[in-house]
Amino acid sequence: MTERSLDDLIDEVVIGLASEEDCARIEKLAERDSEIAARLDRARTRYMALDETADELELPAQMWERVAADIATKQASTEGGNPAEIVELAPAIRNRNRWRIMAIGAMAATIMLAVVLGWTLNSRLEPTVIAVLLDAQGQPVALVEGARNNKTLVTLLEAAQVPDNQVMQVWTKPNSDGPPVSLGLLPSERSGVLEVRGLPSPAADQLYEITFEPDGGSPTNLPTGPILGKGFAKTPVF
Repeated sequence: MTERSLDDLIDEVVIGLASEEDCARIEKLAERDSEIAARLDRARTRYMALDETADELELPAQMWERVAADIATKQASTEGGNPAEIVELAPAIRNRNRWRIMAIGAMAATIMLAVVLGWTLNSRLEPTVIAVLLDAQGQPVALVEGARNNKTLVTLLEAAQVPDNQVMQVWTKPNSDGPPVSLGLLPSERSGVLEVRGLPSPAADQLYEITFEPDGGSPTNLPTGPILGKGFAKTPVF
């Protein structure tokens, strides 16, 4: 396994595109090799921005008050109402905010996994490839899903700072030796679904990128502006 292919596999493990066998293999390698463990930690840090795509979920009203009251009732019932034997409830009440944060964190992690692995259900695009676009610092800025019918879902992972009088234009290279092809313009600072007819179905290792172009799109029909992010497509494992 080359250094580059190892980094690719680590990225796929972190964002949920690797098989169970590859995940287990990387975890075992990380247990034995501190350098691989460090790479795995760095990848997890880079892709933390994916979590920002998840909506916040509110807990049911007065949930923690009901839990505290239920604990107090069960303690009194178990110990026969003897005050000397009842465990003090005050520490549990004081710590409930800490448990609330832990519960919300667990929910956020679950939502993040659903965003990455269950994207097909949300977008209804049945993607054949998925690409995570990285900026010049290696940070994920967008998630691209390409479907067989050449519909492309582009999800921004953070608000893009679009220069004045410019727009975001999405590109791909169906042929690695050919020129980039425009998939269309994104609404300013928003995610969107693009559709282009006449292109071959997207394939693994196909390049995707987003650039900043003048209003109306590139005047040359080729990328001319700064690159917001780029990445190579992978075939999702479901």
